[in-house]
Amino acid sequence: MAELGLRSYQEEVVEKALQGENIIIWLPTGGGKTRAAVYVAKKHLDKTPQAKVVVLVNKVHLVDQHYTKEFEPHLGRDYTLVAVSGESNEKDFFGPVVKKSDVVICTAQILYNALTNMEEAKHVELSDITLLIIDECHHTHKDSVYNKVMACYVEKKLKREEPLPQILGLTASPGTGGAKTLEKAVDHVLEICANLDSAIVSTKNYVSELKQNVPRPVKKFDIVDKRLEDPFGDHLKCMMQMIHEYMNVPPDFTLRECGTQEYEADVVILEQRGVREGKRLLAQCALHLRQYNDALLINDTLRMMDAYHSLEGFYNKFTTAIDGTDFFLVGLFQENQVELQKLARDSRYENPKMAKLESTLLKLFGPSVNSKGILFSKTRKSIYCLNDWVLHNEALQKAGIKAAILTGAGNGGTYMTQNEQADTIRNFRKDTVNLLISTSVAEEGLDIPECNLVVRYGLLTNEIAQQQASGRARAKNSQYSVVAEKGGKEVKRELTNDYLEELTKQAIAKVQEMSVREFRTKITGLQTQAVTCRKLAEARKLEKRSRNTADSVQLLCRNCLTSVASGSDIKLLDNSHYVNVNPDFKKHYKVGGEVMLEKSFEDWEPGRTINCSKCNQDWGFEMKYKKVALLPNLAIKKLALKTPEGSTTVKKWKDIPFTVEDFSFEEYCRDNFPDLLD
Repeated sequence: MAELGLRSYQEEVVEKALQGENIIIWLPTGGGKTRAAVYVAKKHLDKTPQAKVVVLVNKVHLVDQHYTKEFEPHLGRDYTLVAVSGESNEKDFFGPVVKKSDVVICTAQILYNALTNMEEAKHVELSDITLLIIDECHHTHKDSVYNKVMACYVEKKLKREEPLPQILGLTASPGTGGAKTLEKAVDHVLEICANLDSAIVSTKNYVSELKQNVPRPVKKFDIVDKRLEDPFGDHLKCMMQMIHEYMNVPPDFTLRECGTQEYEADVVILEQRGVREGKRLLAQCALHLRQYNDALLINDTLRMMDAYHSLEGFYNKFTTAIDGTDFFLVGLFQENQVELQKLARDSRYENPKMAKLESTLLKLFGPSVNSKGILFSKTRKSIYCLNDWVLHNEALQKAGIKAAILTGAGNGGTYMTQNEQADTIRNFRKDTVNLLISTSVAEEGLDIPECNLVVRYGLLTNEIAQQQASGRARAKNSQYSVVAEKGGKEVKRELTNDYLEELTKQAIAKVQEMSVREFRTKITGLQTQAVTCRKLAEARKLEKRSRNTADSVQLLCRNCLTSVASGSDIKLLDNSHYVNVNPDFKKHYKVGGEVMLEKSFEDWEPGRTINCSKCNQDWGFEMKYKKVALLPNLAIKKLALKTPEGSTTVKKWKDIPFTVEDFSFEEYCRDNFPDLLD
């Protein structure tokens, strides 16, 4: 295996895959899973007639990374490779692309769309593929798109519809799925195996070689004492208490402690209840309390001024007051604004965690020290605040820290484009940047150079994310640091995750010890059960959708609770966009700035943002479809639904309690441009 330079432990884990078996390769971050997959793909292509390899990834940026860094350099000379994502033109004729290529690297959504779209230019059958490689395959569960692809596979397998592709999954850890006991953890690992129709393999004979090539960092808890005084936080809590009294919290509802995730969950439920019951006072107070709670959470993790700016930013955007509730809430903030600013600027009460974070960084960074690190934090907002703090911290600047932000790809001010992500990682590799301040995007999959410091700051995650973050510190004598408050949740979660990591290993060992017969019996049983559960869930969804006719449902603005549309005005465009086709809808909204998206689409382009004409609530944006139709594309989470049974809210369109008809372009033109069609 010299041409691809596989190590002995990699040779061991690919052995069964080379014999055509379905397997999951379990190796730690940095263990060379992708290189092993490239080797399996090469051998498969060399010996299989009409071979077709499809590599699935779960994030757009990994499409180009896998193509450029691994598959193309080793397979490009002898085989035709293509990379396809939602940003590629090839997605629009994916069927022919698959037919003429030997290796296709794409997001899982692209393949799932092709499996379910019967249009010839876009359709693909699983039987067209001979080897299906699934990266970060621990995501193959519940309603993930990986699991939707594999559900198609499993149903065909149980019906004995062949041929089906060989499966090769790659993971650093399948995790325990929330299980705390060995029995339940074994059940979770078996479920992942069943979903992927694969056995899980790891090195047995070359464990010492693996440990030597993938060293574990030294774990260190940088503990800080609890803040003795917090007048800024106390003032926020007093303001929240005033809102509690004004809103008159329902007697059957108990709010938990302010400044916690539990309190956030409570006010989310209260806002939904207010909308359902038509009580705008309750809904709006709950909405504003969530912003105050956010400020308390930021105050606990970052600088007081960061917390103040978060709250100030919310009220600066609050431009339209429509009743006494709005005047009270805005007035309360304005009356306390000067005092809050004054308290936030008082350095005597600054967050001690920031000083501890500074000392943690200074231990490994210095003018003559060549260090590289990643600082992980929870939200996009927090990493922007941390980056600002590093830039304006004299000691960190003197130590030669050159920081840059790394967030997930997407649209909006706090997201990054794919090109921006690539530039940041390139600068990190070239040492123009030596500290990445990142959300979880850097934990999984991204090709990031070895670091000698990983810091987790204000994070509560599961054992998989913790292992992947730890795996980023791959340099010799590297350090993995957890900056946290004494006795805080972060420390408890890290220790719990350490236990769960060991539990995962024990669960995998138990599964690997099973006889082939026992394993296969359990897997087939789980697969049959999963197919039945999916059919029942689909039947329940159809039943829910048929409960109401579209014209019996009213859509309300979620903020001002004004009725703005009928369910029958909504049509489903290209199986993904819910648009309002009623021309009278225009009187309910006003337009804002142009929406800019990095990628382009086959039949449409974005127009301007749309907001409620009464209260200024954002609802989505206009779409220019086929250069003719201007269609409001609505975000259902910004609206409420009034049905014959009462009002409700949903997060996603798939959960609405009525059936939406497909959009007909011909019908739209006939209704709106009759003269042109005569």
